Amino acid sequence: MQFTEEHHQFRRTVRDFVEREINPHCDAWEAAGLFPAHELFARMGELGFLGLEYDPEYGGAGADHSFTVVLGEELGRCSGGSVPMAVGVQTDMATPSLHRFGSHELKQRYLAPAVRGEMVAAIAVTEPDAGSDVAAIRTRAERDGDEWVINGTKLYITNGIQADWLCLLCRTGPESSGYTGMSQIVFPTGTDGFSVSRKLDKLGQRASDTAELSFEDARVPVANTIGEAGQGFQQQMVQFQNERMIAAYNAVGQMDLALERTIAYLREREAFGRPLVANQYLRYRLAELVAEVDLLRHYNYACAAAYMRGEDTTRFATIAKLKAGRLIRDVADTCMQFHGGVGYMEETWTARFFRDARIVSIGGGADEVMLRVLAELSGMGK
Repeated sequence: MQFTEEHHQFRRTVRDFVEREINPHCDAWEAAGLFPAHELFARMGELGFLGLEYDPEYGGAGADHSFTVVLGEELGRCSGGSVPMAVGVQTDMATPSLHRFGSHELKQRYLAPAVRGEMVAAIAVTEPDAGSDVAAIRTRAERDGDEWVINGTKLYITNGIQADWLCLLCRTGPESSGYTGMSQIVFPTGTDGFSVSRKLDKLGQRASDTAELSFEDARVPVANTIGEAGQGFQQQMVQFQNERMIAAYNAVGQMDLALERTIAYLREREAFGRPLVANQYLRYRLAELVAEVDLLRHYNYACAAAYMRGEDTTRFATIAKLKAGRLIRDVADTCMQFHGGVGYMEETWTARFFRDARIVSIGGGADEVMLRVLAELSGMGK
């Protein structure tokens, strides 16, 4: 992948935004358990961060996917994983299907405000009994004239507290079962019958709100259906690839920053009369991790290049997501270990990084699901 001066300028713009508008506030947002999504997204919308690849008709920049790679890496340099997660939901999890398959009216009403940062979006797929197994979802929309009447529960929904609308996956077909008869629906959270059942208390990414959502005879227009009714599962599988790619891009940025900070600490910290970085084992172990991160970075670039050629990136995204989740856990553990006792303290960035990193192997498809997909793609059956 070739990066131009335009890419480098964009990278500098995002990095400056992260350092000025996000990092100074991360500690306070983490302590509060929430960051002001509408306020921050509005500023990001003004800079064009939230619709890089989307049609200019709806406020997008009309750029190619390489700019999303840059955005993902640089947001990974936030002082915590909460904001990158929430932004990723807005840009690469809740809105891609709407942009690809939604009607002009839906895109004007919901996509354009999301691109401007005026509306916060969330993706509502997971349920109490259906996480990795999307075919097991039970939330149902029954048609009543020109409306869907929706009942059910969604769980672990990022941005769920602050969202103005959901990209909701539910069953709509009369004979709906397994992978068939699902639809994606734009669901405004101001709808009667909708409620946030509870805000969830998480191990990490504490400033990124995650919620359980309830639907009781909630009515929305059938016109809010994204694409063709009954094609929701297929559309969501395509959308998952964007989710997995942005997760891998974020992880590279997060690991770059963590290794840079750890190397700087080892240069400053002395033990037994010399800097810790003089210890050959520590140097070689960090060099090994630097190499692993670089391999993932360039694998991501190959994935992005294939995506820009219009190829199916399921295999690329699956491997990148799997490797990112496992590698970031290794990096987080090593950085904490090399900081010693101070690294175990909440006052040190290593503690938050250790907690935040763990979700990469769970959200957006657990490692085990990635291995199952990869086994199938490699001809080993289901």
